[in-house]
Amino acid sequence: MKKLYRIIILLAAFIFLTTYSPNEFNVFPKKKNLFFKIQNIKIVNNHLIEESTIIEKLTEIYEKNILFIERNDIERPLKSIEFLEKIEVKKKYPNTIIINVYETEPVAILFKENSKYLLDSSSNLIPFNENMLFDDLPSIFGEKAEQDFINFFDQLGNNNFPKQRVKNFYYFQIGRWDLELLNNQIIKFPASKIPEAIQQSVELLARKDFGNYNIIDLRIHGKIVVE
Repeated sequence: MKKLYRIIILLAAFIFLTTYSPNEFNVFPKKKNLFFKIQNIKIVNNHLIEESTIIEKLTEIYEKNILFIERNDIERPLKSIEFLEKIEVKKKYPNTIIINVYETEPVAILFKENSKYLLDSSSNLIPFNENMLFDDLPSIFGEKAEQDFINFFDQLGNNNFPKQRVKNFYYFQIGRWDLELLNNQIIKFPASKIPEAIQQSVELLARKDFGNYNIIDLRIHGKIVVE
């Protein structure tokens, strides 16, 4: 009788062990371990770029271990975002990523091949749409103007030209610019010795008597022609 009992017990144990699955039977299921898993992404210093736009691009890093996330894992998905120049990434343990955003600056509206673009401080061309609130920006005209504009724009700033007074920029393929000011006054710049011409224009604009002229022509070095 004892032998038969032992056989029954061993048979029952064998059946149990061969059919038991820990995934199907767990009296005390373990809670999911979220320690060091990314739960929060905080965006700071953004003005033009919506926070939701950045968060949407980074959905794949959620739940990943913060210890193993690298800068490139965050930078790569964000490369296509307009106005984004660069980012700084900080890890706040145990589960938060902080992204400090550096944006490019919209500087002008470019008209090219019957299309309208927003040109930013990194020379990026962004298709313009009517939802963009940048109507106060100056306009740029001229074939391939975008290739030289930021360089010229920076030279204006470096020489204290009052850029806020410019309404339109006109580019000529010989490498020079005309500026139309808000008062409709035209300043013609040369293709060479541009910093000197800009400095001269700043001095002339400060003089009341030059406010009476429609055109200030500085194309010939050392000579001022007015109309």
